[in-house]
Formats: sequence, C-alpha cells, structure tokens
Amino acid sequence: MLLQEALTRGTFAITAEVTPPRGADPARTLAAAAGLRGLVHAVNVTDGSRAVMRMSSLAVCRLLLEAGLEPVLQMACRDRNRIALQADLLGAHALGLRNLLCLTGDPVKAGDQPDARAVNEFESVRLLQLVAQLNAGSDPVKGALPDGGTAFFAGAAADPQSPSRSGLVSRLKRKQQAGARFVQTQMVTDAEALRRFVGDIAGPLGLPVLAGVFLLKSAKNAAFINRVVPGANIPQALIDRLAGATDPAAEGIAIAAEQVALYSQIAQGVHLMAIKAEERIPEILRQAGMAPLAGGTQGQVAAEQLGESLLLR
Repeated sequence: MLLQEALTRGTFAITAEVTPPRGADPARTLAAAAGLRGLVHAVNVTDGSRAVMRMSSLAVCRLLLEAGLEPVLQMACRDRNRIALQADLLGAHALGLRNLLCLTGDPVKAGDQPDARAVNEFESVRLLQLVAQLNAGSDPVKGALPDGGTAFFAGAAADPQSPSRSGLVSRLKRKQQAGARFVQTQMVTDAEALRRFVGDIAGPLGLPVLAGVFLLKSAKNAAFINRVVPGANIPQALIDRLAGATDPAAEGIAIAAEQVALYSQIAQGVHLMAIKAEERIPEILRQAGMAPLAGGTQGQVAAEQLGESLLLR
C-alpha cells in the first residue's frame, strides 16, 4: 500500500494513468504500466473514460497486482446500479485491490455509443458512502457483513478550475464527509487555481491532493482535448507554444515536466495522464527532477524486461 502510506505520512506521491485496451488482449496496457515500476507509487486504471468501450478496470487492476504493481481501481457509477456496485466492490476486495477512486462517470453522450442507456442510480458521493459502509463492516441490507469490513482506501475527483467555487467547495466537503481520503484532480493548467484549491478547500478538509498533469502531444491534440473531454480547459498560450515548437512531442514533455515540478511545491502529489504515450512518463519525471522511488533503478530494469515479454506474447 505505497500510495496510502505516502499520502497518510504526508510524503510526496506520484501516480500515473493507463487505459485498458479496446479489446481482449491486455499485453500493451500491462507493458505500459510495467514501464512505470519504481517511478510511481501506484498505477491508476480508467473505468469507461469518455463513455468508450474498454476492458474492465477491475480485470486490468488484478493483472497489475499479479505483475507486482500497485493499482488504483477507478469505479464509475454510470454503468452500474447499486447491486452491481456492491458486487464489484466485494469482488475487488477479494482480489486484493485496496486503492479506489470513486467517480460518477462521463456522460454517455460524450462517447461513441450515445444511444446506450446510462444507469446513474448512484453518483460519486453515494458510492463513497457505500464504500464507507463496507469498510465499517455494514451490510447495506442485512446489518453486518458476515466476514467483517473491507479495507478500501477511497479517493474522489475534483476540478480545481471549476467556474463555480461554491459548488466546488460544497461538493468536496460532501465527498470528504462521505469517506474520501484523498483527492485526484482533473487536468490542471492554472497553478494559482491549484494553490487556492489546496490551501483554501482541500487542505482545511484534511484531504491530500494529487494534481492532474496531462501530456499534450501537439497543438492539434490540445484543441481536440478541449473539444471532447468534459471539463478540459487548456489555455491558448499552451496551444500556441505547442504550435510554434519545432518538435511538439518534446515540447509537450517539457510542459508536463514544468507542471510536475511546479505542482510538487503546491500539492502532496501529482497524477500523470499520458494517453497512448505512457512510455514518455519516465522522461517527464526525469526532466521534473523527480528521483525514482527506493529501489527504482533495479525495478525499472525488471519493468523493461516484463514489458518486452508481454509484447512478445
């Protein structure tokens, strides 16, 4: 439980995100995660992000655990009723998963199957309440769980750049009261907004913050993110910087590294998102001056070997 230990002790924590495959073969996703060994405290696995079909986050998290990597299970409410959420939570705990990020889920209309029927019986606050019940050993229907409580380390998401400060404050307070132990933010491009969020909102609630850093690959990519990702707000100055770069990919890495270095002085951790470019995360961390975790050098060699073997399957 590296992530829980770091956040509980108040030390700096790093997580990174991988996306499950759009298919039944997890090799490339596992190889991408393996390349992060020794560099991050935990690997976060998305759950139906942007309402697009992907392999189950639960399945990928278990495979990461088997590979010796600490996962963070994302669980979105959009596609499950309360019975399904209860079942998946108990199953996840039985499989050894402990880190959990509770989400409402992106709207179905944002995805490539807009005619699908969303469930949304719960949203993130009610999911956090359910997790707290299970951790306390409470059966939501019949009193007490027969085999004792679960031990999830549950977190919540937030957008420090939300245009509604009152809504942000109210929502985060409800999540903290429901049982959230940490906050993972959406992509942050405004350091002052992050500073206010940590100092004025999350800090007083006792919630450590993992600041979201998104790797931009080009000006076209940044414009696309602004258009299709709910809540994204990449400033024109960054888009212009990418457009004027002779090597946009390298410039994107430099921008992300600058953000990691800056946010490390504000938040208790960072969360790196590099969709389909996870292999660039080590360079981002290197440029940001982030040292490998204890034993990271040897772990990185093992990760590279594991990644190669997975890709050759």
